[in-house]
Amino acid sequence: MTRHESREQAFALMFEKLFSPDLSPQEIIASKAELSEFVRNDFTETLFITACEHLEEIDRTIRENLVKWSFERLTKVSVAVLRIALCEMCYLDDIPQSVSINEAVEIAKKYSGEEDAAFVNGVLGSVAKKAEVK
Repeated sequence: MTRHESREQAFALMFEKLFSPDLSPQEIIASKAELSEFVRNDFTETLFITACEHLEEIDRTIRENLVKWSFERLTKVSVAVLRIALCEMCYLDDIPQSVSINEAVEIAKKYSGEEDAAFVNGVLGSVAKKAEVK
């Protein structure tokens, strides 16, 4: 399984978490593992579980980088994509930010469209730019 496919699976898990916030990451993974199209792998699970462990900080970062938008107005696809990408950018040191941003944009295009992809790119670009200044 490629890293891109692993990211897509992590996105799908995070999307599920938006509809089942009371389930633990492990419960969501277990329920997805029962489906034939879901293939368990370490990168997917690490990415999803790490994102869930840092949801408050990740969501705060999203809110701080929104321009003329409220968090509550964001599409569920955008929220799930942003959470996974920001997890990579902030908590997984071995991945260049540009890769995380590009992968997030591609997933947003596939599951939502150009408008969400541009929005995701803008938010993640803002986070990356602020990180360079620090």
